[in-house]
Amino acid sequence: MKMKNIFLSALLVSGLSLASFATTTIRVTLQLPITHSLGQNWLEFKKIVEKKSGGDLKVIIFPSAQLYKDKQVPGAVGSGAIEAGSAFLGRFTGSVPAVDIVSLPFFFKNDKLLSAVVSNGSKTRSILDKAILKETGDKVLWWQAFGHNVYLTNGKPIRLPSDLKGKKVRTYGKILSWTVEALGGVPVIMSGSKQFLAYQQGAVDVGMTGLSAVKSRKLYEVMKNMTLSFDNVIEFVAIMNNKFFNSLSPKNQKIIMDAASIVEKHLRQQVYSSEDKIVNYLTKKMNVVRLTPVERAKWVEATKPVIERYKKSVGPMADEVLKAAKEDMAKVK
Repeated sequence: MKMKNIFLSALLVSGLSLASFATTTIRVTLQLPITHSLGQNWLEFKKIVEKKSGGDLKVIIFPSAQLYKDKQVPGAVGSGAIEAGSAFLGRFTGSVPAVDIVSLPFFFKNDKLLSAVVSNGSKTRSILDKAILKETGDKVLWWQAFGHNVYLTNGKPIRLPSDLKGKKVRTYGKILSWTVEALGGVPVIMSGSKQFLAYQQGAVDVGMTGLSAVKSRKLYEVMKNMTLSFDNVIEFVAIMNNKFFNSLSPKNQKIIMDAASIVEKHLRQQVYSSEDKIVNYLTKKMNVVRLTPVERAKWVEATKPVIERYKKSVGPMADEVLKAAKEDMAKVK
């Protein structure tokens, strides 16, 4: 007891406190496996943050939806039930409908234009990140590239919009459901973690997901054909409870945001540079359908009404975000 008192006295004399030696834990919920690119992205973030903070910050990742399903993440993080997590951007459409701009079919002509719009510092990001924080209490740390959208089937391969007519199609967002309707299909909202079993049991006729998820979730084991529609892109966001973030020291806040900036760039480069490798891998597992220019043109024509539907649904903010996106894309040379 005497030694303990001497130690406490020494701390007080030096101007330190027991809190100075406390470790702050950041729990992260992730619906995907740790082996997925998003899981590896969080591991890189963890490594940087723990090293730069000298152990003051500790990151613990709970992958494969151990704690929360994707649709539960925005609320769990916003309420403070957990400190951080990854959520599909479309999960925020209820509070910030304008975020669905990234789901608009064939809106981005190439990956450079996409990057200009969704990268940190863009006008579009500034508008959307602020709106998410205001409406949900979720602070966006960085956007997590997930890759291009594809369609899966066990029946006739999907090549034309007519191939989707009357078919039940798994979707994961409002704009995506509108896209399916424009193509003649019947949308069925379903979380990513339920896909494998649903496809295996034939709960839907057609699957829709990100290219990387076909590999990481081994969907090729239950689906025979994959169409590289690439009609829209999929974005996730790494979020943190804003009150928790504000409770951290300015030093640790900077460490987190600096790490976020680094891993965001790394992930985007990795995802879009590795998609060809994923396609090559999946070609050995299933029938991969590449649309011809003529076939793709029919998809583009069929889905044109979706943008107008987006404008009417979102209202004035849609015009603001679309304008910002066009200005961001105009900077690409």
